[in-house]
Amino acid sequence: MTDNALTFKWSRPDYVLAWGFGAGLAPVAPGTMGTLAAIPLYLGFKTFCPSIYLAVIVLGFIIGVYICSRVNRELGREDHPGIVWDEIVGFWVAMVGSPVTWEYILAGFLLFRLFDIGKPWPVSWLDEKVRGGLGIMLDDLVAGIMAALVLNFLPL
Repeated sequence: MTDNALTFKWSRPDYVLAWGFGAGLAPVAPGTMGTLAAIPLYLGFKTFCPSIYLAVIVLGFIIGVYICSRVNRELGREDHPGIVWDEIVGFWVAMVGSPVTWEYILAGFLLFRLFDIGKPWPVSWLDEKVRGGLGIMLDDLVAGIMAALVLNFLPL
């Protein structure tokens, strides 16, 4: 069994969310799998009015700070790679203001992953300086904002 399989607990809602409904169990690129898991949720939430969509993001961020702190503390890790709730919320942020088309979803996915993996400033600074659940969530929030800014100025 992998480290992920040993530490994941289906019976715990905080683990289910933190691990992106199991996407974080992927043996390769769990962050990318977490971002993929965000797409169906995005498609559902995007049907709501923009203010509710933003409220979902804010609530997802607040919940994420708590669950990422708790699960990482229990695992004895600073930022376990299987925890992908931050990628899920980050993708939702990346898609703010974008129409729901496959072109925008693909572009948002690629841009978010580029900023999340590449960690340009200020994402890199946040990743290095801010610890705990807030740090885990904050760098992906900023990567999502950067992706949204680019995405909203792309002529797709």
